[in-house]
Amino acid sequence: MLIVLQEYFFIILLFFTVAVLYASVGFGGGSSYLAVLALTGIAFYQIRATALLCNIMVVSGNVYLFQKQKIINWRQLLPIVLFSLPFAFLGGYLKINQNFFFILLGFTLLFAALSMWLSKKIASKQTAKINHKKNAFYGSIIGFISGMVGIGGGIFLAPLLHLTNWNTPQKIAAAASVFILVNSTAGLFGQISNPQFSINWQLTSVLLVIVFIGGQIGNRLSNQFFTPIQLKKTTAVLIAFVSFKILWENLF
Repeated sequence: MLIVLQEYFFIILLFFTVAVLYASVGFGGGSSYLAVLALTGIAFYQIRATALLCNIMVVSGNVYLFQKQKIINWRQLLPIVLFSLPFAFLGGYLKINQNFFFILLGFTLLFAALSMWLSKKIASKQTAKINHKKNAFYGSIIGFISGMVGIGGGIFLAPLLHLTNWNTPQKIAAAASVFILVNSTAGLFGQISNPQFSINWQLTSVLLVIVFIGGQIGNRLSNQFFTPIQLKKTTAVLIAFVSFKILWENLF
């Protein structure tokens, strides 16, 4: 264990930072975990499993706290989650031009981040009537995109819900956490079923503890110190960061 801490200290520190920042807005941080793990030289199929496990660890803690505080609106969220699963499978099955897709995705996320940052409109309460058809449509679209990209999908769901004033920023963060948990768990089971599945448990066990602690800190920061507009702008900053990272990797 001590050898792992010494050898991967910088990686562990980055994971802790990512967990705190992403958990504060209801994300797992899967895309950033993948980027950080790429620095370790670990085989790609091990990297994906480790990133998904860390994703699940962070958002599990978030979901527990959100549920304890009765922030999750299950009636409003359930159609999004249920319809995301089959479309995530379909998205993963579909073959597309990867480079073109990521460039398009990068610009789409950047536009969403800018729109969220400039918009001063904040939903202060749930709308009187829940539109199940609209929520099912959101789940289908985001599930499909998440399946193509191979991450939990919160980074796509949150800006859409913010831009459509789906609910309050805190309830959107809770919805993103549940969405990521369901999709990441499904993705992990898919990987485990692969005969070639393997994982570096020494490093992964340390990272799981670190991101759990970071996730709990981030979640409490958002609940105690962030106003709704600050929560929305923090989400916009993180989405912009991911969009720049995607565009840099695929344009240069």
